[in-house]
Formats: sequence, C-alpha cells, structure tokens
Amino acid sequence: MAEHDLTSRLLSPRSSDQPHTVLTVHDGEDSEPSDRPPSNQQYSIQTRIPYHNHNHNGINNENGHVSCQNPYEFLGSVGFSVPAPSTVDPFRNGTPFISGVYEMIKIVLCLPIALARLVLFGACLAVGYIATRIALEGWKDKQYPMPKWRSRIMWVTRVCARFILFSFGYQWIRRKGKPAPREIAPIVVSNHVSYIEPIFYFYELFPTIVASESHDSMPFVGTIIRAMQVIYVNRFSPASRKNAVNEIKRRASCDKFPRVLLFPEGTTTNGKVLISFQLGAFIPGHPIQPIIVRYPHLHFDQSWGLVSLAKLMFRMFTQFHNFMEVEYLPIIMPPDHQKQNAVHFAEREKPWSYMVEMARNESVSQALKLSTFETYLLYHISSLEAVDFLDKFLSMNPDNSGCVKRHDFLRVLQLKKACTLSEEIFGFLDVEKNGSITFKQFLFGSAHVMKQPPFRQACELAFAECDVGGDNYCSKEELADILRQAIPDLNEDEVDGLFTLFDADNDGRISVDDFLCCLRKNPLLIALFSPRLLHRDFVKI
Repeated sequence: MAEHDLTSRLLSPRSSDQPHTVLTVHDGEDSEPSDRPPSNQQYSIQTRIPYHNHNHNGINNENGHVSCQNPYEFLGSVGFSVPAPSTVDPFRNGTPFISGVYEMIKIVLCLPIALARLVLFGACLAVGYIATRIALEGWKDKQYPMPKWRSRIMWVTRVCARFILFSFGYQWIRRKGKPAPREIAPIVVSNHVSYIEPIFYFYELFPTIVASESHDSMPFVGTIIRAMQVIYVNRFSPASRKNAVNEIKRRASCDKFPRVLLFPEGTTTNGKVLISFQLGAFIPGHPIQPIIVRYPHLHFDQSWGLVSLAKLMFRMFTQFHNFMEVEYLPIIMPPDHQKQNAVHFAEREKPWSYMVEMARNESVSQALKLSTFETYLLYHISSLEAVDFLDKFLSMNPDNSGCVKRHDFLRVLQLKKACTLSEEIFGFLDVEKNGSITFKQFLFGSAHVMKQPPFRQACELAFAECDVGGDNYCSKEELADILRQAIPDLNEDEVDGLFTLFDADNDGRISVDDFLCCLRKNPLLIALFSPRLLHRDFVKI
C-alpha cells in the first residue's frame, strides 16, 4: 500500500467525466420554529452524471446474468475496489509440506522415537484423565473456587501435561521473566500459535481459561478443562459474550480463584504478527501480564495454521527437539480514568496496524481475513464497526468457501428477489461477477457507501420523505409508499420484512433514531430511497 505524508491527498481529484453530487441547503425565511431538528432548512441531493453508453458495474448478459448499474451513483459513488490480499498472511504455516533431504532423513530416523513418544503421550493422557475424574468426583459447587485438596490431586494431571510436552519434543523450554503473583496481576494474556500453549499454561499456571463451548465435548480434553473451571463462550452469541465478560470480572475480582488466562486474538496465528484483540480481558480493568510464546525453527514451523492436527502432531513426534520460548512481560496497569475504557486499554498497542481475522470458523476462516489498516485508511471504519458487518455477513449463511450467494444476501436484507434494484445492489458488491460475494467485498462495499460524503444527509432526507404526517415517526403505510417508488411490485409480506428491519424497538412505528440506526448498520439499503432523493428539493420538517 502506498505511503502518504500528512500533506498529500488521500484521494486524487476526480476527472471531469465522473459523477458529482451536490448537496444544496436553503434557509427558509418564513418557516415557523419547531422542536424538531432544523425546521428552516431545505435540502436537495442532485447527481450530475454524464451519459456514457456502458455498464460501469455491469454483468455480462451473455452469461445469463442481469445487467446491473451502480445504484449508488446518486451519492457520488463510482464503484469500489477490494484491495489485494496482504503480502503477510498471519494464519499460514510456513512449512505445510515435508520438503528437503534433511527432513526426510530425520523423519525416517525419528520414526522409532515417534512410536515411543506416542506411547508416552497416550499413557500420560490416560493417567491425567483418571486423576482429573477423581478430583472432580462429587464436586457440585463449581461456581466457587476449587477446594485445595482437589487442586492437589490436579497436580498429577499437571505433571502429566509436562510429560506430554516432553513427548512432543519439548524436552526443555526456555523462559524469560517470571509470572507475577496472582494478587498483583489476576489476568494474563498470551498470543496463540499452537495447541501447545494451553498444555504449557495448564502445567505452569493452572489458570481459568476462556474457551469455545465446543471444547467441552472433546474426549479427555473436555474433562480436563472443566477442572480448570473454564469459562465457556459462543463468540457469535451476544448474550454468551456478555455472560463470559461478567464471569471474567467475577473470577478476576476474587483472589481465591486462579488467575484468568485469555488469548485475546481469539484464534491461532503463525506467530509472526499480532492480530486485533478481543476486549474480554480488558473490560474488568484489572492489571494484566502479557506473555509471548515463540517457536524458533529452521525446518519445521510448529504453528497451527492451515495444517491438520494429525499432521502437526506427526511432525512434532518426528523432530529431535522442538524449541519453545516463553517470555513474561512487565505488568500493564490501566490508568484509573481508563479502567472502564476497554477499547482504549486493548488498543494501547494500536492493533489496527496489523492483520486481523474477524472470526474463526472452520468453514469460513479463510473468507473472514482482512486488513483493518487498509479498511481504516480507506474508509475510517473501526474494528467494532467491522465486527457488526461480520455479524450481518454470518447471518447470510456463507458456504464452505466463505462466500454468500445472491438469495441469502437478499433474504437477510429483506430485498425482493425478482427485482432490478435488488440485482443492482448485489451486483455492486459482486465485483468479480461470479454470483457470490465474500466478506471482504461486503465490508468494503458497505463501508464505501456509508462513507460517501452525502450519506448521512441522504439518510436524514429519506426519513423526512417517509415522515409524511410530520409526527417524527414513519408508519408502515408511509414506508410502503416510498419503497414502492423504487420497487413498484413490492407485496405486503416484503413490506413487513423491511418495516421490521427498520423498526428496531418493535413498537410498530419507525422513529428517526430507528431509521438512521438501521441505515448505518445496513447502508446498502439507502438505494431504496434514491427515487425520492434524486433531483428533488424539499423541506425537512
């Protein structure tokens, strides 16, 4: 990405043949005062588009697709582009394949050792599992700290965990610094590179961890992490995330609980970069000790990125030694006036400068990678806004490749399927014209529309057009009249769907806040009001 100094233009001047949007504000001298926002102003949005006989966002009709024009030209949009993938992929394993004579010879020589290690691994897992079952037997009050005698039994499992690390080739582990006392730093955060770190921390710290609900059903592992009094979370459920945050606060505030360990990146990376942090560790406002885990290597990258678990375990078993370094960093103390500002606390290291995976899902993990630095530079979209768009995209049921088809896109946005405008909106995002969109296309397209200079004014004017009665509310009938100017054959069920989308508080009418909030979350829907916004002068009452 090109670098800019503070005085250079971020956008080059428009050529004379590109569309221009003019927002006109007229002061009304005879308007009477009102309690509503400014009653004495007239607005008009006009788009001046030179005629060209071409399809800017067109789809080839010869392939059977609908030819689509840009439905956002009235805002001044001339289309958008999706940046090419970053040259740094934080999720890709550096040695996904066995290559080189040295590696082949080493694997052959280590095969007998690998069998012995496999036996040791199995034996330690079995002994640790039995010890854990004994420690958990009859324990009912799991919302309270584990009794000391049960914790002592868990030392058997912790020692087994160290032997498991030994079986994976970690005969010694280099440490730098020391873990702070739990009373000083009740929360620790660490980068997440492989499945090795949880095993190490289980042995070293025996902390409470935050983990996906799916881990509970894993054989052996589910039982062991239950002994750690794991905090389960479903990252795609707002209620689950809220409950997890409250539980983190409760555990961190009580010295009788073990320290809380979180991997704020929320997924594994290759260890070469950091990605954007989740906020759960920072909301309580307690001192935090960061920990960095490194895996120095020449021939075998131990990161769990785009490599199956079985293959990664086999490669570990067939190494003479695997190197691991753990560095305990100085404690981060949140200033008193920032204890409640989790975003500021988490962004002390400016994570938007790094690549970020917005979510981890086996079926869509590759589709949900983007550079928040690129997004921020182009459209000033924050990570939190991007997460809102991610939630919307996930509700569209992306397929195994992380792509959303036209019908799922239209379903979530409550758009009519057999409709020219709906096809144009989807075609605007479908920059590759293959009948599907990626999350990156959805994010950049939505952000592009939302960050057009007249977008906010257009939203306010659209509501003024819907508020025919002048009572600061839009009824279903008023909305239907406006929408049918864009989609004449909109039926009652389709009107109900769009009305429900705009009526955020479900009170049977749309307030100005409901209206603006919906368009900010679904900026693509502003195209529904373009017929009333084009070449119109009207009073915003």
